[in-house]
Amino acid sequence: MLIEMTDSIAYAYSVMEKTNGNVFLTGRAGTGKSTLLKYFLGNTKKNVVVLAPTGVAAINVGGQTIHSFFRFGINITLDKIRKLSKREQALYKAIDTIVIDEVSMVRADIMDCIDKFMRLNGRKKNQPFGGVQMILVGDIYQLPPVVRGIEKEIFESVYGSPYFFSSNAFKEGKFTFIELEKIFRQQDKTFIEILNKIRNNTIDNDLLKVLNQRVDVEFMPSEKDTYIGLTTLNAISDWINQSNLSRIDGRLYTFTGRISGEFDEQYLPTDSELNLKVGAQVMLINNDSEGRWVNGTIGRIVEIDDDGDAEILVELENGEIVDVKRYRWKIIKYKYDKEKKSISTEEVGSFTQFPIILAWAITIHKSQGKTFDKVIIDIGRGTFAHGQLYVALSRCRSLSGIVLRRPIEKRHIIMDRRVVRFATEYQYRQSEMECSKDEKIKILSEAIRDGREITIVYLKTNDDKSKRRIRPIFLGEIDYNDRKFFGLKAMDMDKNEERHFKIERILEIEDE
Repeated sequence: MLIEMTDSIAYAYSVMEKTNGNVFLTGRAGTGKSTLLKYFLGNTKKNVVVLAPTGVAAINVGGQTIHSFFRFGINITLDKIRKLSKREQALYKAIDTIVIDEVSMVRADIMDCIDKFMRLNGRKKNQPFGGVQMILVGDIYQLPPVVRGIEKEIFESVYGSPYFFSSNAFKEGKFTFIELEKIFRQQDKTFIEILNKIRNNTIDNDLLKVLNQRVDVEFMPSEKDTYIGLTTLNAISDWINQSNLSRIDGRLYTFTGRISGEFDEQYLPTDSELNLKVGAQVMLINNDSEGRWVNGTIGRIVEIDDDGDAEILVELENGEIVDVKRYRWKIIKYKYDKEKKSISTEEVGSFTQFPIILAWAITIHKSQGKTFDKVIIDIGRGTFAHGQLYVALSRCRSLSGIVLRRPIEKRHIIMDRRVVRFATEYQYRQSEMECSKDEKIKILSEAIRDGREITIVYLKTNDDKSKRRIRPIFLGEIDYNDRKFFGLKAMDMDKNEERHFKIERILEIEDE
């Protein structure tokens, strides 16, 4: 597998593979988190298990669900976790690394349950997560963990938030925070700026006007255009798909999927009873072994052959017509191989069906992790979850590929301030470990004395990082906007103006 080794990707891979340190791998949508994870899994020499919070996510990443792997019941709590027999413990003692994908959707209590389970059944009972390396992958600015009703109050009082980073285990785990920054999905600088400012809720009216130029309430794509609608609710996307399917004249084909073994409904990537017609707009939901499509590719059915070895011909957005055959998804479980003294997998269930779903519309939630060329975003009565609007907009490769059914207002941008607080504070602490405040002061003082320029990476209060070329002028107590703080006064060489900086917000200093 080929991968573009940017500095941050190379550093992340090095920490993941060459150390035993815990890692929180994050980054904006389209920065290559999934690509790096695939590369790591394909090249690592470690005994690794890959887990995810949901069945579909587990299938997509080729692993197990968290609950299945740790034998957690639906209502798992710390007091229900028990020590296993020595034979059963063999698997957990053999693990070098546990990877958890889509970690933004993992709750704090589940993280603490994982920690307790691994302390009881892993290699080292007195170390966080039993001494196993933990690699957590995900963007905390995307969709949050699901917490309902009275649970919200419980999480608020016990943890302060439902997020994994509020767990006691995460705090004890001394995770290295690695943020991938180069965006591969989008190339348009204006669109990237809009996405970044939607992500941390700092967009101004001028950029909002640019975004809302994409509003077209009456827009109707032509039959050849493969726009996919992104909606906030399942009921809306289901209605759009069924309405469009019913408007197509011609035979309705029904394909029944085959389930064997332990394949629970939560794992189903598509309908077990799949209704299709020639002319239907569909999404392919697997990665083709010949590389003709990937999970998320949009197309239109041009022919259906249901005789014998049935196949469906789909015209992709690039005009290529591909033959799609039934696909077999597997449920795996990790097991300990006594002879090899290593971890292996065994298949415990499977589901065979065409890797297709109707795709005139899907929910924003189900679109996470996918990339589209043309989208119609309909937020209906508004968004209702942290990161929802950001996920919707960031699915598209370009601003020109987006159609908005209604104007976006600032109230539609829902961002949990606890996420920003965590991200900024964690980066402060990591910066302090890598370069202490005293070391920063020494470097800055020398730059002032010598009158030389330096480059800094500065973290704003909204978790937005900027790289600046500056010439330090003064270091000490600064009175700015009626507030006093110990900081740096410097000339911003790019903007040719004097600026003030708080020392703790200076994450990196490049002194040439």
